[in-house]
Amino acid sequence: MAGVPHPRERNVLFGQGEAEKALLQAFSADRLHHAWLIGGPQGIGKATLAYRLARYVLAQGEGRGRSDDALDISPEHPVSRQVAALSHPNLFVLRRQPATEKKAATTTIPVDQVRRALNLFNATAGDAGYRICIVDSAEDLTPASANALLKVVEEPPPRSLFLIISHAPRRVLPTIRSRCRRLMLRALGDEDLRAVLHSLEASFGDKPRDEDVARAVRLSEGSARRAIEFLDPGRAETVEGVNRLLGELPRFDVKGALAIAERLSRKGAEQDLELALDSVQRWASAKLNDRAGEGATRLAPLVEVCEKIARAAREVDTYNLDRRPLVLTMFGDLADAVRSME
Repeated sequence: MAGVPHPRERNVLFGQGEAEKALLQAFSADRLHHAWLIGGPQGIGKATLAYRLARYVLAQGEGRGRSDDALDISPEHPVSRQVAALSHPNLFVLRRQPATEKKAATTTIPVDQVRRALNLFNATAGDAGYRICIVDSAEDLTPASANALLKVVEEPPPRSLFLIISHAPRRVLPTIRSRCRRLMLRALGDEDLRAVLHSLEASFGDKPRDEDVARAVRLSEGSARRAIEFLDPGRAETVEGVNRLLGELPRFDVKGALAIAERLSRKGAEQDLELALDSVQRWASAKLNDRAGEGATRLAPLVEVCEKIARAAREVDTYNLDRRPLVLTMFGDLADAVRSME
């Protein structure tokens, strides 16, 4: 996120003390499993926790004493600086590549990138310590890259550590899941969210207003990422409008949907559309969970509409299409789906 420190640059973690303690105890007892699937919604600290563990483990080879309290390493420690710069020789991060002057940003983690990472595990670590691979995130792996990763996770060299971040662990390749120890992180509470926002005030420029913080926390659903995005009043208003329309289904408020469509069709509103689509998916997931006992046939219309929305959104993004038809069709189809489930 523009202007906000990347998780690898963060030396604090909020609200995930139990998960951190589990990792610390496993490492201190020399029982650290070689592969961890760190799961949970976006923006709750999964990547921050992975980098904290990586720093802590890598620092042991440089004389850092163990702690029973937290995975704390000073930001001035050489390992902290190397991890922040992605320059540590024993750490490889599998991720989508950001855009450069010559290349557009990638949308997946290709198999050749995975193979380069695995070369790290074919050599002995320089200080006889751990070699660590962070996958951020598993959802970005292609089938070929997931299978390439599986080969080394199945038969890892000694002192190897894989930290696989996933926003939807059930969708991770079953054979990879079976080789990992799962560590599920919880959504953040309101106080933790406020602490996150307070810790980032220097990144925001102007200090956020109390009312903007309160609204951001309320809309965030436990995600620090969403809370940061909702500090923008315009984005908060857009998602509030989306949530209002969803709450009125199966009544289709055409006028309200048109207003949202116009807002999301503006230049530079790509992130706003992403937030709106995410809100729809969260609403649909909650609806499906609440009515799970009614059977697949009963819930199929809503599942099909969600899949249709996802396909249409990808086409709009790929071909730079007008977003208004997507938004209007989305609410119309959702209204029909909800009506058919009544």
